Amino acid sequence: MINMISHIYGEIAHRGESFVVIDVGGIGYQVNVTQPALAELGGRKEKVKLYTHLHVREDALMLYGFTSASELEMFKLLISVTRVGPQIALNILSQIRIEELAAAIINEDEKVLTRISGVGPKNAKRLILELRDKMKKKMEGIVLAGVSSANYDAVSALVSLGFTQREAKEAVDAVAAGLKEPTVQALVKAALARLKER
Repeated sequence: MINMISHIYGEIAHRGESFVVIDVGGIGYQVNVTQPALAELGGRKEKVKLYTHLHVREDALMLYGFTSASELEMFKLLISVTRVGPQIALNILSQIRIEELAAAIINEDEKVLTRISGVGPKNAKRLILELRDKMKKKMEGIVLAGVSSANYDAVSALVSLGFTQREAKEAVDAVAAGLKEPTVQALVKAALARLKER
């Protein structure tokens, strides 16, 4: 189906817990967004551009918005998976950056995927099975640009220790630049020290 509204540009008129209302020429469009996007968008009266997907149901038209075209592309890939609807996809993207999600699927890393709230072992297997090849074609450039192999392995190690994907990624990113030799072991050690300081 052709997406009728490819993007939306206007002022933020209202912010909810999981959506923003964008005022475009006096018409308010309610756009569902991820939690990181909600934090990034700023306060009222600020003009923003969101890349959008219009989801049509029998009883409603739902608009989903993203701060980058890559995030929108990932959303479309997720909702193409069996039993993954827009709300589940939005929940996934609220908890993990698209680079790590793509890397986890390409590398068949079920452990990282099942750390996402709402994604059980069956869903993780389904995501890998249905998206692995598509992800390699569409998202590998994003993965290579966003996550080095050492960083990815360090994040995976921290996730296996019980930290969330976002906590682990933020800690690894924060310490990586300060290390002369950012090996997996060095990254994990430095990131753990940083996480314990909180």
